Amino acid sequence: MATRTIDRVKRQRNPVKTSRAERQYASRLRRIAQSVGAIIDGFPAGDPASVPPIEAMLRRYAEALTDWATATASQMIAEVNASDRRAWMQMSQDMSTALRREIQTAPTGEAMRGLLAEQVTLIKSIPLEAAQRVHDLTLKGIEDASRAREIASEIQRSGEVAESRAMLIARTEVSRTASTLTQARAESIGSDGYIWRTAGDGDVRQSHKDMRGKFVPWSTPPTLDGLTGHAGCLPNCRCYPEPVIPE
Repeated sequence: MATRTIDRVKRQRNPVKTSRAERQYASRLRRIAQSVGAIIDGFPAGDPASVPPIEAMLRRYAEALTDWATATASQMIAEVNASDRRAWMQMSQDMSTALRREIQTAPTGEAMRGLLAEQVTLIKSIPLEAAQRVHDLTLKGIEDASRAREIASEIQRSGEVAESRAMLIARTEVSRTASTLTQARAESIGSDGYIWRTAGDGDVRQSHKDMRGKFVPWSTPPTLDGLTGHAGCLPNCRCYPEPVIPE
């Protein structure tokens, strides 16, 4: 069967534009990290008596985030979905009317619902992971009194650590959302797989460079550096899938 890809020549950038969505998502998740830091900083670092109230406050905060997380993640997914749809519409200009109609009506709802549930869980994990970190570090301080000052300093970095986690979520999840929606639309019109494309710069990991230009079946995501996922779906991955579709 004759096939084509979205790009007739190699691209250095993902045709699905996600930079704006990533900036906005990162900005909003950063606020959670700042709130987490403020909660933890309100207690003496390393004091065992502080752990139960810190954990209780952060658990309540995580639960209170549900509606906000749902609205924030929904906005990110909707923006990425619109960008993915625009990329497909540009690509489909020289396709048949029937195929363009299939792309326009592709069943992305299930993919979007799955993405939304995952995003809400990830957002709520920021304060929950911070609570666990404070708990673990405080126990270390009790077990090794000689490191008490060092461990207290690490506890005081909890806001910074939470912010790093928030940024990783934003970078990874916006890219993963784009790749997941691209896959849903591609499979709906008979695509069996894609060509792995990279950002084409010096920051691309060697394992991802090795994938450049290779055909990957949608049904068989590769395992790179111990992690399994399609292009754009792995942590900090800036690669993207270029769907191969039937003529």
